[in-house]
Amino acid sequence: MTPLIVLKFGGTSVGTPEKIQRVARIIANLQAQENARIVTVVSAMGHSTDHLVDLAKAITPQPEGREYDALLATGEMVSTALMAMCLNHMGYAAVGLNAWQAGMHTEAVFNKARLTTIDVANIHRHLDEQKIVIITGFQGIDTDGNLTTLGRGGSDTTAVALAAALKADRCDIFTDVRGVFSTDPRIVPEAIKLEQIAYIEMMELARLGAQVLHPRAVETARQWHVPLSVRSTFDLEDSGTMIVSEEVLSQLPLEGTRPVSGIASDTSQARIAVIGVPDQPGVVSKIFGALAEKRVSVDMIIQAVGPSTQTNDVVFTVALDDAPAAQAVVQAVAKELGGSGEVLVDTDIAKISVVGVGMIDRPGIAADMFKALAQAGINIKMIATSEIKISCLVAKAEAKSAVAAIHRIFFEDLPAPQTLQDDRVLVDQKLGY
Repeated sequence: MTPLIVLKFGGTSVGTPEKIQRVARIIANLQAQENARIVTVVSAMGHSTDHLVDLAKAITPQPEGREYDALLATGEMVSTALMAMCLNHMGYAAVGLNAWQAGMHTEAVFNKARLTTIDVANIHRHLDEQKIVIITGFQGIDTDGNLTTLGRGGSDTTAVALAAALKADRCDIFTDVRGVFSTDPRIVPEAIKLEQIAYIEMMELARLGAQVLHPRAVETARQWHVPLSVRSTFDLEDSGTMIVSEEVLSQLPLEGTRPVSGIASDTSQARIAVIGVPDQPGVVSKIFGALAEKRVSVDMIIQAVGPSTQTNDVVFTVALDDAPAAQAVVQAVAKELGGSGEVLVDTDIAKISVVGVGMIDRPGIAADMFKALAQAGINIKMIATSEIKISCLVAKAEAKSAVAAIHRIFFEDLPAPQTLQDDRVLVDQKLGY
């Protein structure tokens, strides 16, 4: 049977007419080389989504809802139409499909909708006509026919969900990097490219700040066993990184494996502390239930005994963009609960995390991580752990130094500068600061 491949190209890959032409040649070559049926998902061109956001905010400071999604969805419509035009001009039969034409159905939520079902009948009809199908990423339609968007980075989710629904042989995510690295190579030039990484590791890294893949895309790939790879649009000779099951990863030779697969940094976080809430059953449920109703996702959570044994302090982190909404919600709940009702918000933080399935039942990982930070003179503000990750909060200005120090501890066999101070200077020079 002819293989079916889903491709996804990000905004930097289709940022100009010249880049669209280059991507069109890549698509056509893959179709010919692999004798494959091709479905391609594209993001909006370059920074066009940012431009649309700026336009909306020029009208209203907090755009939201139906019309905002209708505006943002136009970015992908433009790149989809241009890509189909380009392929047709080159002599390859192609068709562009918007969300409703591709059967991408979502829940009735704006700005952060989740896909519910995909009706692939129209896609198959065009594939049966030997056409290359180009589909808008990042968007869908709800039960009332309204355009919805999946949140920033949602084109990854579109591609993987389509691969699952179409039972594709694989899904290749093309971007501006050669694959998944041990950490951001812009921060640590010595970072290594990973040939393979487990779904669960990639999902954690994506949630913790690694921007190479959207976490919901990895979650979908894991759930539906979609063969997934990350490759560079600009270096086709490189095979990129394969995201595989933990079972596949466990079959690799033990030699050369590392307890830590990757280090992530997220500077778009805020820490919220609710001071002096009553130490009673149901209090924490009310706080986080109210946040859930406003669709505010919470990450790190700590509950500590307050100055009085009758009260607790509840501290948690949210995405920086969600901080104003979270603060308003928590202040209302704190007032209702009694106690001091004081709510503190700290936006001068960065979340630094190490991730690896090799950490399970292996002592000393946390100690090594904290030792690296101590030697670099970096103070830890908050810690959270799970079986395969350790996260801590540091001052935002120290994020790059923290990543460099931790990377050197867990990848110490790689070339490194002689001192922590030298490393910090090297990183800053490489980045042009």
